[in-house]
Amino acid sequence: MRVDLHSHTVFSDGELIPAELVRRAMFLGHDAIAITDHVDMTNLEYVVTNLVKATELSDDYIKVIPGVEITHVPPSKIARIATEARKLGAEWIVVHGETVAEPVAEGTNLAAAENPDIDILAHPGLITEEEAQAAADNDVIIEITGRMWHNITNGHVACMARRVGAKMVIDSDAHAPENLMTEEMAMKVALGAGLTKEEAHKAIRVTPYEAIRNL
Repeated sequence: MRVDLHSHTVFSDGELIPAELVRRAMFLGHDAIAITDHVDMTNLEYVVTNLVKATELSDDYIKVIPGVEITHVPPSKIARIATEARKLGAEWIVVHGETVAEPVAEGTNLAAAENPDIDILAHPGLITEEEAQAAADNDVIIEITGRMWHNITNGHVACMARRVGAKMVIDSDAHAPENLMTEEMAMKVALGAGLTKEEAHKAIRVTPYEAIRNL
């Protein structure tokens, strides 16, 4: 059993079309996958309208959730992009957090964490306690990522999330087929980040299922 709430296709910088990504996730034991291609104000409509079409795959494979990852957008514009994405049909909204691997604008973590319309703050790097608390207060889930380079701060992220009681999930941020994670690999990522077995179980088996229950 597995739910992955952060993945990419050819509609941004992924390698696979949605049908293949979904089929490969199904083969690895997933129950659902959110396709969250990178967007800003220039490609939002194109990405969302095409990913909404991918929900048809749910008839034959696993549950497909159309979404976006708001990426490198100025913090002051994140809320507007999120609202527009919802209007276009996005059911899951991820914000590309302040990973130490890329020059994400300062203030991105807080802009996402303070917005109840955001579902996940992805790979938030050296997230502060204030940012983590805002995420907890607004029910924004904090991601522990399997993505190379983004994951080098997983331990810190887990510590901050635990300190304030924020929800956590384990996502692949898959861009290629080999990035998708089995439940066993997701557990290794969780334990490697310093989560207890109980916390890891919750992040893999409980929180993601609860988050998409009404989608």
